[in-house]
Parts: sequence; C-alpha cells; structure tokens
Amino acid sequence: MVQFSSQTARRSLVSGVIAATLLAGVSACGSSEGGAEAASQQQMHTARVEVMRATPTRIESVRDLPGRATAYAEAEIRPQVTGIIESRHFTEGAQVEAGQELYTIDSAEYASAVESAKAALARAEATAATAAETAKRFKRLSDINAVSQQSYDEAVATQKQTEADIAIQKAALQRARIDLARTTVRAPISGQIGRSSVTPGALVTANQATALARIVQLDPIYVDLTASSSEMLKWKQDVAQGKVRTTGDTAAVPVNVHFENGTTYPETGRLEFSEVSVDQAAGTVIVRAQLPNPDGLLLPGMYVKGSFSAGALNDVYLVPQKAVQRTPRGEPTVLVVNAEGQAEQRMLTVQGTQDGDWIVISGLSEGDQVITSGFQSVRAGAPVDVIPSNTAAVTAMRDNPSEVAPE
Repeated sequence: MVQFSSQTARRSLVSGVIAATLLAGVSACGSSEGGAEAASQQQMHTARVEVMRATPTRIESVRDLPGRATAYAEAEIRPQVTGIIESRHFTEGAQVEAGQELYTIDSAEYASAVESAKAALARAEATAATAAETAKRFKRLSDINAVSQQSYDEAVATQKQTEADIAIQKAALQRARIDLARTTVRAPISGQIGRSSVTPGALVTANQATALARIVQLDPIYVDLTASSSEMLKWKQDVAQGKVRTTGDTAAVPVNVHFENGTTYPETGRLEFSEVSVDQAAGTVIVRAQLPNPDGLLLPGMYVKGSFSAGALNDVYLVPQKAVQRTPRGEPTVLVVNAEGQAEQRMLTVQGTQDGDWIVISGLSEGDQVITSGFQSVRAGAPVDVIPSNTAAVTAMRDNPSEVAPE
C-alpha cells in the first residue's frame, strides 16, 4: 500500500515537470510574437512624409481689379444756331481732326444779320462824329460865355452816349459774325466720330437736346478699375505697417490689361490716380489707368481686368496650397517637423496666392520643414519619417516671382 503511493507520487512529479516545461515554452513563444507585433505597430505609426524647407523671399504684391474702358476725351456735337442742315462733310466712323468741318447750316439769314450790324455801327459812328464836333464847338462858346454851361454839359453827355452806342454796335456786329461762323459746325476735338443723327435738309435748333454726332478720342484711353473700399483700406494699412513696400511714385507703376476672353492687351499703361471718395451706393473706389491704344482694340464701355503692382512683400514664404489645412474656424494651418522629429501644427497668416502657392507672411521661420505630402495620416505630436521633397521647381519659381493676387 505504501509502495503504491510512492510510485504514484513519482509519476505525478514527472507529469508536473513536463507540464511546467511545456507551459514555459508556450509562454516564451507568445512573448516573442507579442514583441514582434509591438515593433511592427511602432513601425506603422511612424508615418513617412515629404517636406520642404521654408525659405524667405521677396515678391510683387499685384492687385487684379475689374474695370471698364473709358474714352480719353469725348464731345457731343450740337448746333449753336438754328437753321437747315445744308451738307455733311465727314464719313461716319472716320477719324476727324480738331477744327475740321462737320456740317454746314444755311447761313443766309446770319450773313444778312452781319450786314445789318455793320450798317448800324456805321450810323453810330457817324452820329458820334457829329456829337464830338458839337461838343468841341460848345466848348469854345462856353469859354467866351456865348452858351450856358448847361448847354455845354448836355453836348458832352450826348458825345459820350454816341460813343457808347458805337461800342454796342461793335458788340452786335461781333455777335452776328460769331453766329455766322457757327453755321459751319466744326469738330472741337480730334478723334473717331460716330453716326450722324441728322441728314441734309433737317432743321436743327440752337443747343438742342439731341446731339448731331459724337466724337471720342481713343488713343490714349482710360481704364477705370473698381476696388472695394475695404480692399483699399487694407492695402493702405499694409503700406503703413510696412508689410508692403511701395515706391511712392504712382506715375511709374505699370498696368497690364486682360480682355474677357483671357488674352492680354499688348500695350502697357500707367497708373493715373484713385478717387478721393467712396461710391456710397456700391462701396467702391475707382482707380484710373491710362493706356496707349494705337490700334483701337480698347473701346469705351468694354469690360476688362487690370493688374498693377501695389508694392513688394519682403521676407514672405511660398507654401503649396495642398499643404495648407483649415481649422473649423477657417484658419490656415500647416504641419512642420520639429527638432524631435514630430509633427507640429503652425497657425499661418496668408496674404494671397501665387501660382498655386499661399503667400505666408507670419507663422513660419526660415528653415522650417513644412510637410507637403503624407500629412493626411499624421497628427500633431506624432513621430514622422522625413523624406525631403524635390524643391527645384519651387526654387525656380521664387527666383522669377510672378504676379500676386490679394486674398
């Protein structure tokens, strides 16, 4: 009975040793597999991202504004005397010169008025001559008391009245001659004349409401660009704060114009001035530019877009738009790689765009590694594996800055 118990104990001991050995082996195997899985997860969480180094640059701050072409000068032709149109001396749509004859109005009545004024002047001069002789004669008689002083004074007054009559008749003659000259209607300015609203035989009246024709001067030509008052205020504030540097000479600012179909007008103009007041109805300010128009491509009323440099932006950064994210409040942000190799969120202040890049005026420092690709799977504070991106295209673009549109 005792011997059986001893054998049973030995068997139990052997079984326990075997089970412990097998359990230890299983535990060691599980520990090895768990470590490999943890290492694999750590490798998966380190995202591979492309970066570009932030480099400060200088670019032109260009304003793109809508506008319309306006004639450099225009004149509506109206008759200044009443009469019948005898003839027209121009071709509709042609170029005319200042002083060129446009219309002839029947002048017979006005020529007769000139002759009548001449006769009235001659009569007044004759009367004045008689009055002058009478005054001289009464002066001699008055000296010897042959006539009363009153008679002499009346003779002198009559002389002065006749001299005044001469002046009146001279003015009447001059007026008659002016009216006669106005029967020939001349171009007040040089330019292109439009269609005629009357034909020979039509009756016209002095200073009538309907113009006979219209002349516009198209070379040079104005382009009135429209800017919002808030945009103008922001630009002036940027200049005052030193964010935008200007030359101060508006006459030296070139202006480029683009047509509605996207083509660029071949001539370059210059900035003239901006309005001194804001349109209360639209809340806009007019900025006027003057451009040469030798071929007449720009016509009054034509819709165009104009761009001009509002100054230079110094020490700004160009960041690809795809790298910039927005917060729920719409604030622009980017992820940069910090010194610990982790992604760090930066809040940005942007001024505008240039060729697909945001123009960043604050939020970055020189040398910052901006994540441009792979940031979709990266959170702020997460470790990243940096892959430098090809910045040759960005460098070339910065060496040749192009136009900048304000935000």
